Amino acid sequence: MRLNYTIELSMTLDSERFYQLLDRVHSKSEYDDSDKYVDQTLVPKGILVTYRDSTYKKKIRLNVNLNLLLDADEPCQDNSQKLIRKLEKHIGSYFGSACALDDFDLSKMSLTTDINVGRKKAGDYIQVLKRIGRVKGFSPLRDDEISEDIGFFLTGNSNGLAFRIYDLERHLKNQLDESDYGRKHLKEMIGKSEGLLRADVRLVKASAIRALTSELVTSDQISDLCGKGQKIFLDIFLWVVPFGHFYKKEQAVKIICAEVKDPKIRRRMLNLITLVPEKKSLLLAQKALNYRRLDKVMEEFRDIELSPVTISKRHDINKLDNLYKFM
Repeated sequence: MRLNYTIELSMTLDSERFYQLLDRVHSKSEYDDSDKYVDQTLVPKGILVTYRDSTYKKKIRLNVNLNLLLDADEPCQDNSQKLIRKLEKHIGSYFGSACALDDFDLSKMSLTTDINVGRKKAGDYIQVLKRIGRVKGFSPLRDDEISEDIGFFLTGNSNGLAFRIYDLERHLKNQLDESDYGRKHLKEMIGKSEGLLRADVRLVKASAIRALTSELVTSDQISDLCGKGQKIFLDIFLWVVPFGHFYKKEQAVKIICAEVKDPKIRRRMLNLITLVPEKKSLLLAQKALNYRRLDKVMEEFRDIELSPVTISKRHDINKLDNLYKFM
């Protein structure tokens, strides 16, 4: 599994220092709105610099695509020290001696991968995944960038996390319909995106970053989180998406009855696959099951590689392979 890493670095400044830095690049900046300037000088290196000149806080943000800092075949998790050196070099070159990488706070991080589920299957997976509804620690999220009908989106209730998975081809086609610019490039991207689900795990608050790394210095935080990025991604993905193949309820019942020997666990597994569509939520179904050994029930589902989330009887497919098979 290849991950794409993007981060946000932010720094809050007093007015005097903010305007000193802004004056250095103002002539190269693009005016965006009443209080924001965007400098694209470092975009070829994967860094977008934004100056936020609001009344209450003066901020500089760097949005960085870490993969663009490295050669195409160098994964971030295996080259974190090289990545830090390059990032320090570009920030030093841009700001001179005025500020360095560790003057910024690591405020956000996104871990993204594309899952190739096969031709014409991406939409089928999204239909089934949306039946998860809610999971512990997360609530449904309305995404302003991506149409609700082509993806499944969650936001953490208090953990500073967010989760998105969507049909990449349909998203790009929507962008093509809405845009008059870059149509040739979008059409090329659409041609390469068939059968791809784009999955995105985001650390959207500093609290999530603090929970996942004990490092206190920004450069050390980036290096540490990149080094264990795949584990972070899979842990959160597993938190949201149950492990196992997806079947219609009738077939799921047959599998449970054939493979689960413990009658108490078997009965509760059968109850759970009935409750999920009734409650329109995996979390609410688990609560309605009212069983203190819920972990044992979910473990049994994993052991027989069966998802407790079943395919709707109105859906014209009978099985979807375990998503983790493609990862």
